[in-house]
Amino acid sequence: MPIWYDPLGLALGVALDRVLADPQSPAHPVAVFGRAAARLERVLYRDERARGVVHVVLCVGGATALGVLGQRAANPVARTVVTAVATWAVLGGTTLAREGAYLADALEHDDLERARARLPHLCGRDPSHLEAPELARATVESLAENTSDAVVAPLFWGAVAGVPGLLAYRAINTLDAMIGHHSPRYENFGWAAAKLDDVANYVPARLTGVLTVLTGPDPRQALAMLRRDGHRHPSPNAGRCEAAFAGALGVTLGGKNVYGERTENRPTMGEGPKPAVKDIRRAVRLTRAVGLAAAGTAVITAWALHRAFTR
Repeated sequence: MPIWYDPLGLALGVALDRVLADPQSPAHPVAVFGRAAARLERVLYRDERARGVVHVVLCVGGATALGVLGQRAANPVARTVVTAVATWAVLGGTTLAREGAYLADALEHDDLERARARLPHLCGRDPSHLEAPELARATVESLAENTSDAVVAPLFWGAVAGVPGLLAYRAINTLDAMIGHHSPRYENFGWAAAKLDDVANYVPARLTGVLTVLTGPDPRQALAMLRRDGHRHPSPNAGRCEAAFAGALGVTLGGKNVYGERTENRPTMGEGPKPAVKDIRRAVRLTRAVGLAAAGTAVITAWALHRAFTR
């Protein structure tokens, strides 16, 4: 089979994401997966790690099997189409940038209520009492972390593992968002989802840091902060993205975050002032630049891997 089908499919999927973004529809494949995972959770749930492991294996295994079946399309054109649709379905780069731009617009017009209502689209912290500076920090931090989760990671797994990698990664990341957080209900049941998400994002998060250094407005400072502060975040992966963004944008990230009844005091990363409203659009531009670099890297990697393994 020709070596161009997966690279071309990835490129077409990125283009589809740019044009169509992530339509808010119950028929979207990720929404369908989420409903199926929630139904399975209702059947399997007990406050036990073992039950959570079974839940993850069934959900991720099912998504991976679907990807294997789709990738076995013998016709190169059909396989290219399947890869393109799968890539579009799992990418969220255009929607991420639009959410950041929406929050920037709201805060530039001093519309705190509109910004507070929108922030949950990006992160889980409680926005009800946040003022403009903290809303700006939350937005920049979320853009940094989600650049890896929504763009770099799915493209990485698509490049190295094709359609099964694309679907498996999105299943893992979606489960982490659903059940992988700290709460009385999910502390045990969501343990496997959280740990698997850490594993799946280990390389992509560090790749995001490197791409931020290469595409950001201040490469030297981005590299310095990535090396100095990337390990300080409580997440083994998010800190690499946030530290690199902090250095590239010349701001300091981290501090007090409130998630419902839980408060976390995060170590600071970067040097300079805390993000201001004007820094949100700078972060959006950086997110787009990193996403474009990730797309090019993924296409070249997929082409090189197929060339190496089809000789």
